[in-house]
Amino acid sequence: MVTIRPEQPEDAAAVRRVHESAFPSAAEADLVDRLRANGKAAVSLVAQEDGQIVGHILFSPVAFDPPANVVAFGLAPMAVLPGHEKHAVGRRLVQNGLAECHARGACLVVVLGDPPYYGRFGFERASRHGLRNEFGAEDDFMVFLLDATGHPPPGTLVKYAPEFSALPKRQG
Repeated sequence: MVTIRPEQPEDAAAVRRVHESAFPSAAEADLVDRLRANGKAAVSLVAQEDGQIVGHILFSPVAFDPPANVVAFGLAPMAVLPGHEKHAVGRRLVQNGLAECHARGACLVVVLGDPPYYGRFGFERASRHGLRNEFGAEDDFMVFLLDATGHPPPGTLVKYAPEFSALPKRQG
């Protein structure tokens, strides 16, 4: 049975192993460490099965240009241990994470990810709501609206935390 719970300090090494196992490099694991160290891991959840951490998701604050007086988060990264995919671990992490972001007063969550995957949760193309991103992504930049009011105006640029700048540039 998989349980979803907030990450605890003693989970850091296991969370790192999950990201290193799920991605081809340590870039995402390093990102989690940087965000956590700089106090930007606003929502950090783990999936645990039989005492083992098998998944992790992190949400960090995003900023807007021009500035907007709203709370919003970026979902990244999320990882599930190989062998535990296709068992609803990722789905439960996303759903629980979105609920926690809403509980913290966020009006929206953005993600740079796979449209068919994140579309299942209600994410839609951010450009439909006039939101742009600093990475030049179009279809892959998505938004989940948590609140019907208080959104930044159309044309607003969403800016991830500076810790994301150390990630390798996406290919193709």
